[in-house]
Amino acid sequence: MSIHHIPYQETGYYSKLICDYLEQKDALKSFYGNFPNLENFKEQIEQKQFAEENREVLVKAVRNQYKNIDLHDAVDNALNRLALPNTFTVTTGHQLNLFTGPLYFLYKIVSAINLAKQLKTAYPEQDFVPVYWMATEDHDFEEINYFNFRGKKIKWNRADIQDNDKGAVGELSTEGLSEVYQLICSEFGTTKKGTSLCTLFEEAYLKHDNLTEATRFLANSLFAAYGLLIVDGNDADLKRVFKPYMKQELLEQKAFDTVQKQAEALQKAGYGVQVNAREINLFYLADGLRERIIEKEGSFFVNDTELTFSKEELLLELENHPERFSPNVIMRPLYQEVILPNLAYIGGGGELAYWLELKTFFDEVEVQFPMLMLRNSALLITDKQQQKLEKLDLSIADLFLDQNDLVNRKIRKISNIDIDFSPQKQHLVRQFEALYNIAEETDASFIGAVKAQEVKQLKGLEHLEKRLLKAQKKKLSDHVKRFVAIQNELFPQENLQERTTNFSEFYLEYGDRLLEDLFKALDPLDYRFTILSK
Repeated sequence: MSIHHIPYQETGYYSKLICDYLEQKDALKSFYGNFPNLENFKEQIEQKQFAEENREVLVKAVRNQYKNIDLHDAVDNALNRLALPNTFTVTTGHQLNLFTGPLYFLYKIVSAINLAKQLKTAYPEQDFVPVYWMATEDHDFEEINYFNFRGKKIKWNRADIQDNDKGAVGELSTEGLSEVYQLICSEFGTTKKGTSLCTLFEEAYLKHDNLTEATRFLANSLFAAYGLLIVDGNDADLKRVFKPYMKQELLEQKAFDTVQKQAEALQKAGYGVQVNAREINLFYLADGLRERIIEKEGSFFVNDTELTFSKEELLLELENHPERFSPNVIMRPLYQEVILPNLAYIGGGGELAYWLELKTFFDEVEVQFPMLMLRNSALLITDKQQQKLEKLDLSIADLFLDQNDLVNRKIRKISNIDIDFSPQKQHLVRQFEALYNIAEETDASFIGAVKAQEVKQLKGLEHLEKRLLKAQKKKLSDHVKRFVAIQNELFPQENLQERTTNFSEFYLEYGDRLLEDLFKALDPLDYRFTILSK
């Protein structure tokens, strides 16, 4: 296994906001608390306050969520440690994507597990437990109902989904996934690794009734041995702990003003805004329903329904049924930090962007803001692909070039003709210097004529250079095709591999070594892009 790194800034795939955050630019320092390096965890640990009664509720609730799963010793051990006052969590979260969705699902969780290990080494008097927070209350089925395999979109079709698409995805039944199972088994093949993948899919999705249970089984199958705790926020007992904050949101609506001001400050600093707060940042949750709560003239309405509440009725509903209230993208981070003894959140660039809008809101409600960590990102290169790269003399840096720039650079390099007309251009400029000297002894109009001619001739040389490059690309078209093909393999749909490709492609080649290699290669505190080749 060979491991290379390049700065995120040099990949061309990360926003200015994220690059500046990693560089700890002054313009962003007011938007977060402690920057996530190993030394700063000491202060984060000291600052984190977590009530013991909330800890008891948490451990009991999570144990209950595992009641239908054979509890791995490492998970049981993690739950026992979580019950102790010196134990903290490091958390990542993700949607319930079909069969994990894109590769970065794995990278998020590996980052969290590795971080917990590193923290234990650095701070042996405390304990650290990695957490995967399942986004069971999301409602966008179209975002999660597929995964990509070797350029094909493996999709879960539900004829009845139109009737249910407003509800929480975690409650969706696994109906219709037997057809997907048949399809993937034919795609995965009959090898030992292919059969293993088919069995994993079958046990997760065909032997569990809803998407929450299926995803918990799947993630647990992959990561239980590493002590990963899987937490479902759609839990009445956990929401009961969060009840004071939901009540405050309904009555005082603090998030709206504070988040909007923070968003405006981000814009003023030259950055984009990821999300906007609403007046009330809670949904009402029921069977097949997850809709916004709206206040009008002292009464409360559930959007696109006939449900209405007076203030008193809504507070009584919250008191008796906290499970019917669901935090949106603004409130969910707060919910997480209230019910977990959490130190850090590990997320992608888009996630960190909206977390950076929330610091003043956390301050306002007096909840400690977690450290924000960019998840590990990686490019996996197979043996065959590595051989192709070596044959084509393509470096890691070459791969991250714009495709047109890549082709042009390589054709210039391998061509037996010098396509670079820089010497000719320099020679031309020197010639015109002499003409300018003559022009200065004549009149201003002649200087203008000389300048016009210089520009014209330089443009002519540039045009000839482009024509020659085009001709060489045609002559060396086989090379062009190979450059394009390998880059498209590694960057499907002109995007990072991790954002499109499913883990199954690599599992079929490497089996259990895939996870083993990821754990070795990904360092959550090394803020560089990882390239992993065999």
